[in-house]
Amino acid sequence: MRGWQQYEVWSGIAMLVVAVVVASPGLLGFIETGLARPLWIAVYAVFLVAVFFTFAATTRFLAHVALAVAVLSSWVLVATAFNAGLLHILLVLTAAISVYVVPIWASGILVVLNSVFLAVVGWNITGFSLDLTLGVGFYLLIQCATVLSSFALLREQQLRRELATAHLDLQAASALLAVGARSSERLRISRDLHDAIGHQLTVLNLELEAAKHRDADDARRHVERASTLAKALLGDVRDTVGRVRSEAPTLAAALEPLVQNLPGLDVHLELDPRLQLDEERTEALVRTVQEILTNTLKHAGARRSWITIRQDPEDGRVTLSAVDDGRGAPRRATDLGQGLQGIAERFEALGGRARFDGTTGDRGFRVTTEVPAP
Repeated sequence: MRGWQQYEVWSGIAMLVVAVVVASPGLLGFIETGLARPLWIAVYAVFLVAVFFTFAATTRFLAHVALAVAVLSSWVLVATAFNAGLLHILLVLTAAISVYVVPIWASGILVVLNSVFLAVVGWNITGFSLDLTLGVGFYLLIQCATVLSSFALLREQQLRRELATAHLDLQAASALLAVGARSSERLRISRDLHDAIGHQLTVLNLELEAAKHRDADDARRHVERASTLAKALLGDVRDTVGRVRSEAPTLAAALEPLVQNLPGLDVHLELDPRLQLDEERTEALVRTVQEILTNTLKHAGARRSWITIRQDPEDGRVTLSAVDDGRGAPRRATDLGQGLQGIAERFEALGGRARFDGTTGDRGFRVTTEVPAP
């Protein structure tokens, strides 16, 4: 767990501690409540559970419902606690967490509603007074400060994700350019070998064949050995050319820069050391990993991702499997966008297939691809 994830955890713990401390007088019976104490404690428990589900909800609708329950229960707690003291901080907490589930303008409306609620409750208890005005103004400013702070934090996280996505695209482009450059260099070397050394050895072999027909027995014997050597050298050159042309780009070198230093996301990459891939399959796998990580950063809310690429030792089929610990997909995976469709089309063009699974009930989104051996 790194960076702002640690800050989120500690801020959540601090929020829980504050909520317990400010409510402790009511929980322990030090102040009178308008509700029976067990009922007041039950409402407080509802508030805590609603705050938790505001962050833990798997859909935006459930998060909105949880936030509404948290707001209403905080109002009930404040309205039914006589001499509430710092219990008004619960309203500040609801304003702070609202930024995570609703737009900033909606959080602003909540701040106004909380302030009006405090003014009405105070008016019913003490009537209009300078203390009431200062108190409402004080909590209004605190709510504004917490909302703006939370919004700034979320904006920073969003910018980090956008920067990570751009960095991911750049790294993928660089890796694919390197793959293409290595392929071009291999082709150039193979042509040079064939045109230069191969041609020379062919000419040498022809000359030696002609020399074999001379009368000198000793010369013929040496020439025959030279001819055999030349033929062997020519075969070696052709084998070298074939290996250079078919040599697979290094997939590990292309993928490792993509999975490193992604903000808020730990990627565990496992590659089969026996992988033997051509340029097309290497490019397909690099693009697939890029799309998987981009979607994870943008949509999954995940903290970890596991990517495994293996090759079957019998038929050579290459399988990629990826899963994260995020929220999964709120709808059918086939409807999620052009990126996933591009993955499927790319593997179908190579004779393989791709499967996406994000709605089976398990947390996280899964991608599995298969492609035949090159």
